Amino acid sequence: MGQPLDDAGLDTLFRTARSFNGYTDEPVTEADIRAIYDLLKMGPTSANMQPARFVWLLSQEGKDKLASFSSGTNAEKIRKAPAAVIIAMDLDFNEQLPWLFPHAPTAKDWFGDVDGRTPHAFRNSSLQGGYFILAARALGLDTGPMSGFDNAAVDAAFFPGQPNIRSNFISTLGHGDPSSIFDRLPRPEFEKFNRVE
Repeated sequence: MGQPLDDAGLDTLFRTARSFNGYTDEPVTEADIRAIYDLLKMGPTSANMQPARFVWLLSQEGKDKLASFSSGTNAEKIRKAPAAVIIAMDLDFNEQLPWLFPHAPTAKDWFGDVDGRTPHAFRNSSLQGGYFILAARALGLDTGPMSGFDNAAVDAAFFPGQPNIRSNFISTLGHGDPSSIFDRLPRPEFEKFNRVE
């Protein structure tokens, strides 16, 4: 059974954590991204389907390529960040279920139709993208998730010959520069968007 985090842990993950628009010059290493992945993969997904596919861009060439498909100020944020990440989804995730969900031998067949698989892939890869953000924060890094980009162009450039892989969203990654953030935006009180029955 889990134990509650202390205030410092809650601040790191939620209360004082922010999405960053810029970063310090401190690099992001392959060891960093492997550590992030080793945490995020432990988050729950339906039937352990693990549909997210990550492309970690540490090279300037890779970041420039992604930036060329991004809109507005997102392109410059990507170019200048120490790293960027494409969070994608595998619409054929069910092919992996025999080893990811071995106690249900027929699980692969539960998702036989691609139209039926798509919402599962989107929902669960979005969850995994959220786990990526929390894992990065837990390890002392910061993120700048964004959706302003040309999905079809990113898919063609980064997943050629893999029509089953589709981009979901993208993010920058690094050690955040506090001068790059805006004032905290409003957060609703419980009563605004919740009810208890």
